[in-house]
Amino acid sequence: WRPKAFNELVGQDHVSQVLVNALRSGRVHHAFLFTGTRGVGKTSIARILAKCLNCEAGVTDTPCGQCASCREIETGRFVDLIEVDAASRTKVDDTREILDNVQFAPTRGRYKVYLIDEVHMLSTHSFNALLKTLEEPPPHVKFLLATTDPQKLPVTVLSRCLQFNLKRIPTAQIAATLRTVLEKEGIAFEPAASRWWRRPPMGACATRSRCSIN
Repeated sequence: WRPKAFNELVGQDHVSQVLVNALRSGRVHHAFLFTGTRGVGKTSIARILAKCLNCEAGVTDTPCGQCASCREIETGRFVDLIEVDAASRTKVDDTREILDNVQFAPTRGRYKVYLIDEVHMLSTHSFNALLKTLEEPPPHVKFLLATTDPQKLPVTVLSRCLQFNLKRIPTAQIAATLRTVLEKEGIAFEPAASRWWRRPPMGACATRSRCSIN
């Protein structure tokens, strides 16, 4: 289970409200950096933002979830959402290959969105290649960067991103959310299991969601 809209996010109101305000005002920055421990919602927020930008109903803080663009983003099939695991593509040649088509207009959507997870794993040369695009981004491109270790990012990259630090989620809130998810999915569970839910790894909700439902 993953949240599909900002109002489904758990424990990150300080981030979602800023993004909602930006979308409503029509002033959405070209680059965002989401930081925090594993499982707190970095990539979930990034995918929701990608839907907000490319929903066929228009740029919105409440994507419909029903149009082709929203459905394809949710299932990882949207051609203009380019997701990159930087941990496995660290070399400068990889980065250049990813950015080769950045100047071209989106194929389907309103914006071409680059979601780069674990961005701190990029090499120095890769960061330099990325920086050139961050300095002069095409108007149709948005960068959504996620990392568990922002200290490893160059200051030059940090200075060009709006930064959001996602908080560890209180254990009681995690347990309540998981109970709600299991009930909605019609999955039986033992009440005693809530004692295990209250021992989440580093305040992470996503990990527990996967473990509890699978």
